[in-house]
Amino acid sequence: MFIKLFKTFFLLIFVGTLYSDTTLIKNATIYDGVKNIPFVGNILIENEIIKRVSSANMQADFVIDASGMIVTPGIIGTDTNIGIVEIGALSVTRDDSSEIYTIGFSIHDAFNPKSTLIPWNRSNGVTSALSLPLGTSSPIGGLGSYFLLDGELDITSNKDVVMIGNVGGSSNKSRAETFAVMDDLLSFASSINARDLSNDADIADLIEASPIADFMELHPRDVKALFKLINDNLPLIISTHRASDILKLIELKEKYNLNLIIKGAQDASLVASQIAESNIPLIINPINNIPESFDELASNIQMASRLEKKGINLMFNTPRSHNFHLVRQGAGVAVANGMSYEAAIKGITSTPANVFNIDQRGEIKAGYFADIVIWDADPLEPSSMPEYVFINGKNIDLTSRSSRLRDRYTTQPEKPNTYRN
Repeated sequence: MFIKLFKTFFLLIFVGTLYSDTTLIKNATIYDGVKNIPFVGNILIENEIIKRVSSANMQADFVIDASGMIVTPGIIGTDTNIGIVEIGALSVTRDDSSEIYTIGFSIHDAFNPKSTLIPWNRSNGVTSALSLPLGTSSPIGGLGSYFLLDGELDITSNKDVVMIGNVGGSSNKSRAETFAVMDDLLSFASSINARDLSNDADIADLIEASPIADFMELHPRDVKALFKLINDNLPLIISTHRASDILKLIELKEKYNLNLIIKGAQDASLVASQIAESNIPLIINPINNIPESFDELASNIQMASRLEKKGINLMFNTPRSHNFHLVRQGAGVAVANGMSYEAAIKGITSTPANVFNIDQRGEIKAGYFADIVIWDADPLEPSSMPEYVFINGKNIDLTSRSSRLRDRYTTQPEKPNTYRN
């Protein structure tokens, strides 16, 4: 009896091993998000995880020969509204603002994994994204979250991983007032102890005792968010362009030990040494070549190259998150104007993962989640497209509304357009 059970057990193990869910990508040119030079190798995926990256021969259930193709980590969106805004001009499709909360407003629970923008961006290599709210009436206000773009209703996310803010630009407030309010709010946040947050009644007393919190009519949710900003090293993205504003933000970063990221930063080359010394990452649009306002007089298409030479960590964004995948084009423009190819690839993959503490993503590395894109050609060329996209090791269907419309109106030419289905 024992021998029979042992044979059955061994057979189950053998069959399970033989038919385990494994995928092998072989002969690929790999930009792993870590090394500064690509290499040709093989990637073994087992279930959700990258099991091995090697030049050695390996076996798997499903094999993809990626000879002549480039493989990168999936693109991570750093500045998007994906999943919380469908059509910007229609308020009924927007979940990115609040009339009640300011600092503590979180968009996390509004995320729609079935948004039509997800398969569109995903089919262009974007596998995950930070979705950010609109700015609030407070110069610091609103919490963004990180989402995997796999389209599953069982959402994979990191809640409230970043706070946002804004100085200058579209704001109609004096910069002096903006920085004073920022300073007062951060000072208030620094004075809070964990025991002050034990219940909402205690937080209400705390608000009433603080002139700035009382004047701004903060809610307990707002106070908890401020506490997290100061005590949990929460990344803070501040949108600004002007060099003098950047220097003032550096002062606030040092005063309150902020985990600061600056977005926009078109004047950054004027204060690049100070940014580098303060170790502040930037999110920029590298396509900008002419000023769009008086805050951006130093805009220059070689900015990314100049900032990279200073050792500044760079990430990229686009004017409209509906087409965030165009970040590839921006990264390519940066390379065409002097930025290293490797830093541009990192700027859309591993750098966001490191800056925003996204564990086990953004790199092609054993033990990391298998978010991988196989490109038919150079991923920084707009005409290149993914052949395969893997998210958590799953081979994702690249069909989108756009591809269905294309097929509908190109595969049945014998019928009038209105009758094709």
